[in-house]
Amino acid sequence: MSEEQSQDPLQRKTSEEFCRRLTSYSRKSKVKTETTGTPRFKIFSKPETQLASLIVTWTPDAGKVGSAVAECLYTKLDGFEFAEVEPIDFFPLDGVIVQDDVAQFPETKFYFCLRKNLLILKSDLPRSEWYEFLDTILSIVESTCKVKEIYVIGGMAAAIAHTTPRMLLAVANSSQTKRMIEHYDLVTDMEYETPEGQRPTLNSYLLWVAQRRGIPAVNLWVQVPFYLVACEDPQAWKKVLDFLNDRLELDLDFAELSNKISRQNQKIAQARIQHADLDSWLGRLEANLGLDTHESEKLIRKMEELLGQGD
Repeated sequence: MSEEQSQDPLQRKTSEEFCRRLTSYSRKSKVKTETTGTPRFKIFSKPETQLASLIVTWTPDAGKVGSAVAECLYTKLDGFEFAEVEPIDFFPLDGVIVQDDVAQFPETKFYFCLRKNLLILKSDLPRSEWYEFLDTILSIVESTCKVKEIYVIGGMAAAIAHTTPRMLLAVANSSQTKRMIEHYDLVTDMEYETPEGQRPTLNSYLLWVAQRRGIPAVNLWVQVPFYLVACEDPQAWKKVLDFLNDRLELDLDFAELSNKISRQNQKIAQARIQHADLDSWLGRLEANLGLDTHESEKLIRKMEELLGQGD
């Protein structure tokens, strides 16, 4: 999970101060980027739709929530890639990650699912020029169709056990948008103020940019047990997907995902039988007793060894 996303995604008490800081960052970004003059994106084909919802996901993310949700949606809904953002202005290319002897370049790709008029953004987290990056994203989607609503997906580390039902927290960019989602299984009554001297999270920033364009937008943050942050958390994926399935009437079946959750739970349950310390740590989390820093670090290492990159 990135530094920007590790902050608690809770709603600000002082909206005036929030907007002031965002405006300050956007002005700084504009001054720098308007001089580049380079093409920022490519559109391969235009979706055949007049009105669509947009799902935004980031990589990396706690529990691999963002990438898993995006891939599940565009795979099940027969989505196709229709646009991408050029990385040069927003990502450092001097430190490219090499995985399995293959260079992993940053990507920002858009997919369209015709069956449900759904747009999906699957992107690496930008390292710079936030305002220009988010403005580019919305320019791409608005050049293809009218966006009726945006849902920004994120995982957040939580001091809970994997056997604890996940909570899905929501922050809307207007009171009207908040009323639109209040009857779903979401936690919406939150207050939070970004500490002085820190910039808002990228997701909060996107809410503001969308609001300036008159687009209803919601940040969705799902709990991920802290020891699964670097692993997969299919239960967190399903919590987000269940909401989107209901809200957007996608009519999707997640039986395969439910099986994946069961396999992971069984694997951990077997490990608890074999390792008394693991069982003790998880039992204390299940009883809301908590762990000290040393125990938490050992639990994280144990889970990464057990689960690796997932099945």
